[in-house]
Amino acid sequence: MKANKLLWCAALAAVALGGSAVQAKTFKWSSASDIPTLDIHSQNNGLGNGVHQALYESLVNYNSKTFKVEPQLATEWQAVSPTQTRFVLRQGVKFSDGTPMTAEDVKFSIERAMAKTSNFHVYTQGIEKVVVAGPNAVDIFTKTPNPVLLNQLTELRIMSKAWAEKHNSVAPKDIKTTDESYAHRNAMGTGPFMVKEWQPDQKLVLVDNPHWWGHAAKVKTGNVTEIVYTPVKAEATRMAALLSGAVDLVLDPSAQDLKRVSSNPQLKVVEGPENRPIFFGMDQHRDELPGSNIKGKNPLKDQRVRQALYQAIDINAIHKVAMRGLSQNTGTLVAPMVNGWTQKADQRYPYDVAAAKKLLADAGYKDGFEVDFACPNNRYINDERICQSVAAMWSKIGVKAKLRTLPLVTYFPMIQRHEASIYMLGWSSPTFDSLYSLQSLLRSKDPNGGADGNYNVGRYSNPEMDKLIDQIKIETDKAKRDALIEQALILEHKDVSHLPLHNQVIPWAMKKGVEVIHRPDNRIDWRHLSVK
Repeated sequence: MKANKLLWCAALAAVALGGSAVQAKTFKWSSASDIPTLDIHSQNNGLGNGVHQALYESLVNYNSKTFKVEPQLATEWQAVSPTQTRFVLRQGVKFSDGTPMTAEDVKFSIERAMAKTSNFHVYTQGIEKVVVAGPNAVDIFTKTPNPVLLNQLTELRIMSKAWAEKHNSVAPKDIKTTDESYAHRNAMGTGPFMVKEWQPDQKLVLVDNPHWWGHAAKVKTGNVTEIVYTPVKAEATRMAALLSGAVDLVLDPSAQDLKRVSSNPQLKVVEGPENRPIFFGMDQHRDELPGSNIKGKNPLKDQRVRQALYQAIDINAIHKVAMRGLSQNTGTLVAPMVNGWTQKADQRYPYDVAAAKKLLADAGYKDGFEVDFACPNNRYINDERICQSVAAMWSKIGVKAKLRTLPLVTYFPMIQRHEASIYMLGWSSPTFDSLYSLQSLLRSKDPNGGADGNYNVGRYSNPEMDKLIDQIKIETDKAKRDALIEQALILEHKDVSHLPLHNQVIPWAMKKGVEVIHRPDNRIDWRHLSVK
C-alpha cells in the first residue's frame, strides 16, 4: 500500500511538471447542499444517489440518452418463471481495492438494501429473496410478478461484502440517528471513480478507479480523471465561482443570473424538464398539531382545509416571480415523462381566495389557524423563496404558517421523524414509473419500515388508495395497469393528500468547454463527461 501511494504521488508530480504522457482532467462543480452520506442504502436522496453512481454500479442501468434499461454489472437476464429472474454477471469486474466482485456481493448488497435501516425499500419492493445461482449468476425471486423489477434494480448498487463486514458496515446507516458507520464516510464500489477525500460541507474529491472494468471495455467516452465537488449554499457565491472560473459547472444556478451566463461567450446554459414534482405534504395523522393554536383536533385531517390551502396558492405568481419561468405548473405527483401520467390526472384546483375562505369557514376555521411550516433552504430551486411566498398567500385566508427552513442534511431526517405539520418535498421517479411515487407517497405507511409509505411522512391513509396501489404492483397488462395508475392519481386529487406545485425545469450553468448529457433525473453521467 505504501509503495502504491508513493507511485501515485510520483505520477501527480509528473503531471505538475508536464512530464506525464496522460493529461489528467479535473472537473470542478458545485451546488447548494452537500451529499448526506456515502452509504448507498442509507438515505434516498437525489443529489447523493447521483454522486453514488460515480462510485458504485448496479446490475442494470439507464442509457443516458434513451433511458432504456441496459446491461451494467449484469450482461444478460432472463425470466426463469414469472417470479424468478436470472442475471448473468459480467466477468472480470473488480472493486476499487482490486478485489473481484462475486455473486455473493450482489446477494449481500440487495439484501442490505432490504435491511430495516435502509431507505431503499421502495426499490426492493416485491423482492422475496436473492439466491446465488453459480459463480457468475444470481436469481432474484419476487413474491408476485413484478412489472418494474428492472427499473428498480437501476438504483440498487453493489457494495463489497468483505469490505462491509471488515468495517462493521453490514447494515446501512440509520437516517433517524446521528450514529455514523464506516460506509457513511467511505466507499467500496466498482464504479469509474473512487473516493480520495470527503470533508462534509467543504469538499468531496473523487479520482479515477484504475480497476474499473469499463476502461478495458471502452465504456467511458469522457476524459475526466478527477472530480471535485464543493457545496456552496449562497447563490451569489456559487455563481461568482463559475464566472471567475473556479468551478466548471453549477448544478443549480440562480434563475436571475441565467441571462448573464448565456450572454457570456465563455459560458453556456443547458436546461430541460426534470421528472421531479415539487409539492407540500401535510400531517394527517396526529389528533392535535404541535405548536398550533387549535387544541384537541387537527385541521389538516379535514379535506376542506387541505383544499383551502391548495386554492389559496397563486401558482402562476410562483411560476413568474419565484421560479422566473423555470417550472411547469402541475396538479399531480408524477411528471409527464413518467409512465402512468395522463392529462386527465394532471388537473389543478383553481386559485381562488374567496373559495378558500369559504372552505375554511365550512370546516369551522373562519378565523384561520396557526400551523408549523417547514422547508429546505438548499435542496430545490428557490425552495425557501417559494415557501416564503406561500406563507404570505396563506395569511390572506387567515392561516398563520410559522415558517422554518433547514439545510438538506438536517431537514430530511427531521421530516422522516414526523416533526413537521406542513413540509415541502420534491419527488422524482428514478424508475420512470408512477408506482415509485404512489407507493412512496400515498400508500399507508408500513409500521415495520418497509417500502409502503416510506416517504408518506404526513401519514395520509385511504384503504381505497392502498387497494389500487397493491394492484398496480402486480398487474402486468400495461393497459390495465395504466388505467389503475390514472384512478389512483385522480383519487389523490379528490382527497387532496398533497398540494402539488410544479415540475422543475433544471438549468445547468457551465463553461463552454464542458460536454455533458443533461438528464431528466438531474444527474451527471460521469462516464460521458468531458472538459477542455
